[in-house]
Amino acid sequence: MEVCIFERANRVLRKVEVSGGGRCNCTNTFAEVSDLKQVYPRGHRLLKRLFKDFGPKDAYAWFEQHGVRLTTQEDQCVFPASQDSHTIINMFLAEARRHRIAIKTGTKISSLDGLRQDFDFIVVTTGGSPRKEGLTWLGQEVVTPVPSLFTFSIDDDGLKSLMGTVVQEAAVHIPGSKLRTTGPILITHWGMSGPAVLRLSSYAARELADHDCHLPLCVNWACATEAEVQQELSKVAMRNPGKQVGGMHPFDLPARLWSYLAGKCLGARSQCRWQDINKKEMNRLTNILTNDCYEIAGRAAFKDEFVTCGGIALSAVDAATLESKTTPHLYFAGEVLDIDGTTGGFNFQAAWTTAHTVARAIARTAEER
Repeated sequence: MEVCIFERANRVLRKVEVSGGGRCNCTNTFAEVSDLKQVYPRGHRLLKRLFKDFGPKDAYAWFEQHGVRLTTQEDQCVFPASQDSHTIINMFLAEARRHRIAIKTGTKISSLDGLRQDFDFIVVTTGGSPRKEGLTWLGQEVVTPVPSLFTFSIDDDGLKSLMGTVVQEAAVHIPGSKLRTTGPILITHWGMSGPAVLRLSSYAARELADHDCHLPLCVNWACATEAEVQQELSKVAMRNPGKQVGGMHPFDLPARLWSYLAGKCLGARSQCRWQDINKKEMNRLTNILTNDCYEIAGRAAFKDEFVTCGGIALSAVDAATLESKTTPHLYFAGEVLDIDGTTGGFNFQAAWTTAHTVARAIARTAEER
């Protein structure tokens, strides 16, 4: 086949280049994923079907067969062993040259009419669009895009003074909803980040967009129940009766965070001894550890984190081939579809899987012709 890639930017694969801090988290082992819904808020049913033909293990093998040695981290995220996204970029470019694939950069496509005259098949892999208008020209049913996978801006000077603090396992949720995620949290100079926050932004993308990203946020810093927290605090008090409350940090919380939380709920009393803490104050400590509330004041988006929820409706494409149901020989792959995942290599895996599905479908159709 004669293949041509049209790229609006001045070079291809820029998102691959910046992903994972320049290391490219190209996939995930999925070893800790029991249900795809855990990592794909949208599109999990379709991907479950498509993974049978080309899933994470197939992608891993494909990269290594094409000269990209991979390595797996403890969190099951997969990166090039070189820890450099250019290893993957260079491989793709080399494959393009080997197959004599033409790459035309700086080329904006705003209509399919001209392409239909020159090409038998058209595949749209433009990625997500921040606005619905960016996709309607394709003439397909579109699910309105909204931001997903971003960090939270929080106007709390006390919290932001803890920038750089990491809690390895915490839970975050939107009060009054079932939206809840767990994982590491990073406190930043603008608010909160980390896998738990990014995952919550993904699952709550629609709700956050409906409220202009202004919703309450509650954090369970101990990632434990109230009963478990109360029991642990009682043990700390019994073992350290003569020590200051603010000086002893339970649940291995960072000392600065515990001092902030104790001061937030007890004020000057956080400097008293554990033996002097009364039942009401113990309840306050329990509550702030399990239900510490803030107000999300907006999103802090970065190119390596930003993903869109929405895109070409999955009902508009054939589930087996990803071909448009209304426009023959027009296919869609990647984030342009209404498929998006949480952080951890899941969005790239969806891209590889849907691209493979489309390529196989086109090959079969071409052979039949």
